[in-house]
Amino acid sequence: MSANPPDSETDGDLWVFGYGSLMWKPGFEFLEQVPARLIGEHRALCVYSFDHRGTPEKPGLVLGLDRGGACRGIAFRVAARLRHDTIAYLRAREQTTNVYREVMRSVWLENAARERVSALAYVVDRGHVQYAGRLSLSEQLRLVQQGHGRSGNNRDYVLSTVAAVEKQGFRDTQLHQLATMLHDSGPLHRDARAAGGLDQA
Repeated sequence: MSANPPDSETDGDLWVFGYGSLMWKPGFEFLEQVPARLIGEHRALCVYSFDHRGTPEKPGLVLGLDRGGACRGIAFRVAARLRHDTIAYLRAREQTTNVYREVMRSVWLENAARERVSALAYVVDRGHVQYAGRLSLSEQLRLVQQGHGRSGNNRDYVLSTVAAVEKQGFRDTQLHQLATMLHDSGPLHRDARAAGGLDQA
């Protein structure tokens, strides 16, 4: 892990690690995207959404990187000239309620070179009021079913993330279990592949 903020490093391209909606809706220009693995944190529906996928009165539930394990996702390489604009965009998108810590993490690219790079990632702040911790699948289902915020409904967010995970050729056991429950609980509001909106809190 690097303690330096990403905008303190002005030379070279910027890597961004996507593990949730950044996988299917990055929203910024990039030179390439590479399957990648981050060690030390795992993807979890551990953030109450008060903004993008819920409200304070009726929270939704979105993803964060939480302590322990590993996470497979996508590393996006952004041209050096777009570093500051991309960071500004991501802060406006991810940090509307400051539930995430903006950090630089080592990620291992799953390409021919198997190289390690330092990438910008958003890790949940366990001390924040929106940190949900480990919830039962039934509680996750309840929150996702009720969640609707300025970026759309929570259900589409979850199903679009599951589709992106599958597109990368792997499964996320908990997310897939939740997706099955969402499918079984009734018809979709709309096709998750058409889900719009931004990301996270």
